[in-house]
Amino acid sequence: MPAATMFSKFKSATTSAPPQNPYDNNPITQYFEIGKQVACAGPELIWKIHEGYRKTDGKECSIFVFEKRTAEKLHKPKRKETVTEILRASVKQLERFRHPKILQIMHTVEESSETLSFATEPVIASLANILAYQEAGGTITGPPSTGASGQHCPNSVATNRPAHAKEYTFLDIELKYGILQITEALSFLHYSGQVIHKNVCPSSILITKKGTWKLAGFEFTERTNETDATDPVPCQPWSTRASKLVQPNLDYMAPEIQINSSCSILSDMFSLGMVICAIFNHGRSLIQSGNSTSTYLKQMELLDEAVHNILPRIPIPLQEATTRLLKKSPGARPTAQLLTLIKYFSDPAVQALQFLDVINMKDPTQKTHYYRSTLREVLPFIPRKLWWQHIWPNLQQEMRADEVLAAVLQPALTLVQESSNSEYEAIILPTFKTVFVAPKSIQATVALLENLHIILEKTPRDDIRTEVLPLLFNALESTTIQVQSAALVAVTNVYDYLDDITIKKLVLPKLKSVFEKNQSDLKIMGNVLQCVERTLDKLDKSQIIDEVLPLLLEVRLTDPDIVVRVVNIYRIMLCDKKYGLTVNIMATKVMPTLLPQTVNPSLNLEQFMILLEVLQEMLDQIDRQQRNKLKLDNLSLPSPDRHRPLRHQFSSDNMNAQQFNIPNLRIDQRKTSSAEDMARKNSTGSGALGSWWFGGSPSSPDSNFLRVVNAFPNRRLSDNTLMTPKIRIAPSCASSPGGTPGGGLPIRRHSSIGPQERRGSNINLSPPTQAFSARGGSGSSLSVPSSSAYVVSSMEKTRVGGSMPNTSSSVPFLLSSSMQSIRSRRTSTVLSSGPLGSGSGLLQQLGSGMSTVQSTVVKQSSKISNLKPLELLSYAPASRNTSATSSFQRSFQKSQKKAIKNLRKSFKL
Repeated sequence: MPAATMFSKFKSATTSAPPQNPYDNNPITQYFEIGKQVACAGPELIWKIHEGYRKTDGKECSIFVFEKRTAEKLHKPKRKETVTEILRASVKQLERFRHPKILQIMHTVEESSETLSFATEPVIASLANILAYQEAGGTITGPPSTGASGQHCPNSVATNRPAHAKEYTFLDIELKYGILQITEALSFLHYSGQVIHKNVCPSSILITKKGTWKLAGFEFTERTNETDATDPVPCQPWSTRASKLVQPNLDYMAPEIQINSSCSILSDMFSLGMVICAIFNHGRSLIQSGNSTSTYLKQMELLDEAVHNILPRIPIPLQEATTRLLKKSPGARPTAQLLTLIKYFSDPAVQALQFLDVINMKDPTQKTHYYRSTLREVLPFIPRKLWWQHIWPNLQQEMRADEVLAAVLQPALTLVQESSNSEYEAIILPTFKTVFVAPKSIQATVALLENLHIILEKTPRDDIRTEVLPLLFNALESTTIQVQSAALVAVTNVYDYLDDITIKKLVLPKLKSVFEKNQSDLKIMGNVLQCVERTLDKLDKSQIIDEVLPLLLEVRLTDPDIVVRVVNIYRIMLCDKKYGLTVNIMATKVMPTLLPQTVNPSLNLEQFMILLEVLQEMLDQIDRQQRNKLKLDNLSLPSPDRHRPLRHQFSSDNMNAQQFNIPNLRIDQRKTSSAEDMARKNSTGSGALGSWWFGGSPSSPDSNFLRVVNAFPNRRLSDNTLMTPKIRIAPSCASSPGGTPGGGLPIRRHSSIGPQERRGSNINLSPPTQAFSARGGSGSSLSVPSSSAYVVSSMEKTRVGGSMPNTSSSVPFLLSSSMQSIRSRRTSTVLSSGPLGSGSGLLQQLGSGMSTVQSTVVKQSSKISNLKPLELLSYAPASRNTSATSSFQRSFQKSQKKAIKNLRKSFKL
C-alpha cells in the first residue's frame, strides 16, 4: 500500500532502536501505524501530530499524541490529572460535532499510562505552526505600536526559529477560503451546537492535506444562553494561579471574559478578528501579553490604534468587517452568519470549493450538475496548487462511485489536459488505470472515448498499449450504438497513436463489422466513413481493393453527407496510384454508383460541385489512359475538338475517309514558271485597279489567273499556273488493271509541260476505285480538282475510245492529302494546240462560260488561301452553304455542256 510503504521506514527505525517510543504501549497502535511527527496543536501546542495510516485499509491519517510527562512540570499531581481530563474531554467534544469545517475524528481517544492518543483525517500543520514560521522568518513592516511589539525583536527570532514552525505559503484564495471555513464552523457551533468555543486561536485551527481549514481545540467550551446566544453567560477569566495548559490563549481572548467574567458567541467573533489580524501581520498577534493579565489590559487599551495600523495589510473588502470584529463592545461585532455574507467571500471559485467540501452530503443529481458545469467553469480561476491539493483528492474519491463517474470525468479530463506530463503520470494516471478496467456506465465509457486523444497525449507508450487501447477495441465490439459511435470518433482522434499493424489487423476488421451491423444508421455510417478516410494512408493497396472498396460500393448513398464522405474518399484515392484505383474500377464500379447522384435533389450546390469535380477527374484519367493505350496500339484517334461548333464536327464535308493508294503511281511536280512569277508581281502591284478591273481581291490566286487570261489571250496558261505533274506508270501486274507489260516507267506528260526543272512529289491522290472500274477503261489516270478536268474528260471520251473517270467526288481527298498540293492548285484547261487547231477559240468560249461562276470560285479560293496550314487541312464549308455549292455545280455543268456542244459542232460530230 502506498501509505504503508511511506511509513514503513519509521516503524522499522523505531522497532530496531532499543528505547521504545512513549506511544508504543498505547492501544491505538493496534489499529494504526504511527510515523514521524509533522506538527503540533492544542493549548501551548501540547498535542504532537504524527503521520500514519490505518492498518486495515491503508487509509492515510494523522495521529495526535499527548505525553503525560509533559504535565509533570507542574509538580502537582492534581494539576497533571486536570490537564489530562481536559484533553480527554476535548476529544469527546470533537467526536460529538460532525461538520465539514470541524476536524474529523477517525478513531476515538485511546489512553495508556504514558500517553493519550486519537486519529483524525490527514493534517499537515496547525495554523500556529505556519504563522510561527512566518513570524520568525518574515520582516514586519510598520508593526503595530503596542507595548509587546515594541519589546519584540524580529531579527533575534529569525535566527532562532521554533522547532514547531512549519514552512507553508498561503495563496490569497486559500486565506479567503480558510477564513470562511472557520466562520462557518463557528456558525455551526453557535446556532446548531449551541456552544461557545472560547479558544479560537491559531493553535486550534488545523490545515488538512487538502488545504482546508478545520476548527478543533474544544478544551474550554461553554454552553450558550438558551434564550439568546448573543446574551452573555458567566465564565472563568484567565488567572495566573492556574496553569496556562488549562486556560485559553490570553493573546486572543475577548476583553469581556477577562474584565466581566462573561462570554457569548460574540466573544468567539472577537477571537476570530484577532486571528485575521495575525494572518495579515506575518503571524504576530496584535496583543503580546506574555501570559500577563496586566500587560494584556494595557495593550487592550491600545488595540484600536493597532487595528488602524494593520488595516492597510488587510484586503479592502475585509477591512470593515475586521474593524467591527475587534470592537471592545460585544454588541458592535457581527455574528458568524452575517460575516459569511460580506462581499469578500462572494467569489465563484471560493463557492465552488465550499460546495466541494460538502459534496458527500449532496444527492447524485446535485453532484452531477456541480461536476459537469460549476466546477468545470471555475477551474481556470482556481490556482494549480489547489487542483492537486484540494480538488483532485475529492474527484479521486468520487470516481470510485459508478453513479456519478460520467460527471466526475468532465473536470478530471480537464485536469488531464492542463496537467504536465510528470503531474499526469504521478497523480492522475494511477487512478485512471483502475477506471479503464473497471465496469462503467454507458455515459462514462462515452466520456472516456470522446476524450481519449487527450489521455493519450500524456500517457507513456507502454501504458497506451496495455491500458488505453484495450478500452478502445472493446468499445468497437460493444452492442450499444452510443459506445460504437464514440469508439469510431475515438479512432479518428487517436489515429496518430496507432501503428500500421494495429490499424490493419485490429481496427479495419472491427470497422467492417460495425459497418455490416449498422448500415441503416446514418450517424454510424458517417463515423465509419470518417474512420476509413482517416486511416486510408496506413492501409496496403490489396486491403484497399479487397476490403475498403467493396465497403464503399455497398454504402447506401441516400444522405447528402454520406455522399460527400464517399466522394472525399474517392478524391483521396484519385490523388495517388498507391491506393489502386484503376480506370477499369472507375469505369465499371465507381462511376456507375456515383453518376445517379448527379441528379439527387438533396444535394446542395457545393455538394454537387464536389461530386462533379471527382467524376470529371475520373473521366480525365480514363481519357488519358485509353488514349495512351490506343496510341501504343498504332491506332490514330482524333483528339476531341471541344471548341468547334457541332455543325462543323458533323458536317459531311468533314468526314474522314480511309486512305488508299493507286499501285505503281508516282507523281512529280515542277516549280512555277518565271512567267507566272512575273504575272503575280504585276497583279500584286496593280492594287485597286486590278481589283476594279477583274472584280476580285488582289490577294486571291484566282483573281491573278483571270487577270492573266484576259490580258494575254494568246499566252499559254501553263506559264500562269503551276506546272502540272508528270505521271510515271509502273508496269502492269495482276493487281494493276490497265497496265502494259514491259520494262521501264513510261512517262505521260501534259501538253503544256516544258523543259523546266522538275521535282519529285510523294503526294497520294486517291480517286475512288469504284468509279474507275465502272468505266472499264485502261491505264492510270490523274484526277485534278479543276473545272478543266471535266472538259478534258469529255474530249478524251469523244475523240478517243478510252474513258476518264468523273473526278468531282475526289476533291475532298485532294484537300486532305497535302499542304503543297492545295496551295499550288490552279484551275487548268486545254490549250491551243489541239488536234484540229481550234483550241484557241474553244478556250475563250470556255473562259466566257466560266465567268458566270467566277464570283463563287473567287470567294472559295480567297477563304482557302487565307487559312493557316493546319486550318486549311480541316477546312470545310458549313452545312448552311450547301445550297451555294449546289448552285455552283449546276452552273458549272451548264457551262460544260455548252462547251461540249461547241466542240461537237467544230468536229461536225
